[in-house]
Parts: sequence; structure tokens; C-alpha cells
Amino acid sequence: MKAAVVRGAGEGPVYVDFDRPAPLAGHRIVDVTASALSHVTRSKAAGSHYSSKGAFPFVAGLDGTGRQEDGRRVYFFLPHAPFGSMAEQCRVPEANCVALPDAIDDVTAAALAIPGMSSWAALVERARFVAGETVLVNGATGTSGRLAVQIAKHLGAAKIVATGRNATALASLEQVGADVTISLDQDADALSRAFEAQFRDKVDVVLDYLWGASALSLLVAAARTLADDRPLRFVQIGAISGAEVPLPAAVLRAAPISLLGSGIGSIAPAQILHAMQQVFDVAASAHWQIATETRPLAEVGEHWGNHSSRHRTVFIP
Repeated sequence: MKAAVVRGAGEGPVYVDFDRPAPLAGHRIVDVTASALSHVTRSKAAGSHYSSKGAFPFVAGLDGTGRQEDGRRVYFFLPHAPFGSMAEQCRVPEANCVALPDAIDDVTAAALAIPGMSSWAALVERARFVAGETVLVNGATGTSGRLAVQIAKHLGAAKIVATGRNATALASLEQVGADVTISLDQDADALSRAFEAQFRDKVDVVLDYLWGASALSLLVAAARTLADDRPLRFVQIGAISGAEVPLPAAVLRAAPISLLGSGIGSIAPAQILHAMQQVFDVAASAHWQIATETRPLAEVGEHWGNHSSRHRTVFIP
């Protein structure tokens, strides 16, 4: 079969022949129909993701949509190595397959899955979000952050604060649920004052897709401003702006801040799949927006380096 194969650390995938998966007890053979390119897919293929195993060669891709042997449409997650989702077929543990509702097509489901799960699980599983709370989405102008705004609104957030650098994308977030927008493209003092104003008003949950300087500014502003009776759950999801921050220890002692992570490892696979199912069940009726670009899998080499946060690239075998 044809597949996007990674042959060594640091190498991008190449579109070549790869052995078809053989049946295995407790697993399903899935005929893949769509697989989205994500930051985690790219970093796992490069061997730089914390969950990477370092065994080569393997087929890229950790999730997708397709059809099982019985014809049932499914979304699948974490195929059995070395069979990734960017191939004609892959082998997936039965427990990692979720039935797709008729109202959502395969490409949309593939595009929605990872960003939808990341914010839904971060809010529900990690932050234990309660309707009526205020949510701040740091890095809301990308596809994941924009979807997070929409999901927070659907789950009942009373107020949503969105941050980002792209002025046009930031302004458009008001159309999908943001009540306040804060530009990250301003000097450090002005940004700190903007964050402190929101924490004085009340922020219950931060969903952070950036880490780096903006996350540090948020945490320091929260430490300076939060009242003793207003605890903050800061949920770290992505690190587009940098993998490390020089966080002063006093920040976590000076205010009621809970610093949490949300991702593979911090959430059990069963909880991840449950979040996926909830996202799919709601997506069609909620009219969530996610920009999608569909490409043939044969063009994986041309588009693998696409780092645009404005749309999701979905490969079709």
C-alpha cells in the first residue's frame, strides 16, 4: 500500500510503498479516508514529541477517519505502530475507534478531532469547568484556539477573553463567541496591564496554546492580581511560542493558581476518546467553524512543512 513513511529521526515522510497491516487480535483494520496534519503529528514524526518512541521506519499520523471491515465509519486514534494514519490502511486497537455521526463528514471530523478534543478535554477533564465561569484562551487566532472559543461558548462560559497577534483574526473571534480580545502585539508593560485588568474582573480558567512569553506574562499578572478567593486553573495545551519559560517560584505561592497540563499522557486514552465523541456529537448542530485544506496524500512531502495556524491540512489517501 502507499503511505507517508518516516525513515529516520529528523526526516520528513516520503510517499512510498509500505506493508499492509496484518490482522491482530483486539484490533481493527481501517481503510483510511482522511488524516489531518497537526503539530503533534509533525513533532512525533520528527522524534521530538515527549510521546515519541524512536523506532523507524513508521507511517506518520496519529489519528484519522475511515471505515472498518464491516463498513462502519469511524474516527480512530493512536494506531498500532508502525502503522500510522497517513496510509491507505492502518491497524487500530478496537478501544481507540469511535463511531462517526452521519451528520459529520470524514474530512471535517479529521480536521476537528485533535483541536476539538484538546480544548474540550482541557476544560472538562482537566479544569473541571463549570458553566458560568470565565475562560481566557491564550493563542485564540489559530485553528485550535478559535475552536476553543467556540467550545467554551457551547459549554456555557459566561465570558470569554481571547488573545492573539493577527489583528484581523482576533477581531473575527467576536463573531464566534469572544467577549474581549487582547492583542499580544504590544509592549510587555501594556500587555501586563491588559491581563491584570481581566484577572481583577475575574478569570477562572486559562487555556494556553502558546506557552513562552505570553504565558509567563499571564501567570505573573495573575499572581499580582488574583484575590485569595478567586482560584485560577491554568491549563497548558500547546507550546507554539516556546517550550520553556523562566517562571519564578513565587508566582505559584503568591496566588491560588493551579498549573495543569492537558495532552497525551495527562489524560487517559479512554477520556480522550470520550472527549472526541462529545465533540463529534455536537459539531454539526453547533456549526463550529474550522478552516480546512484538503490535499492528496501523494503530496505529503510538499505540504508537510506547512506551519499555517489559519487552517488544517487534511490528507486523502
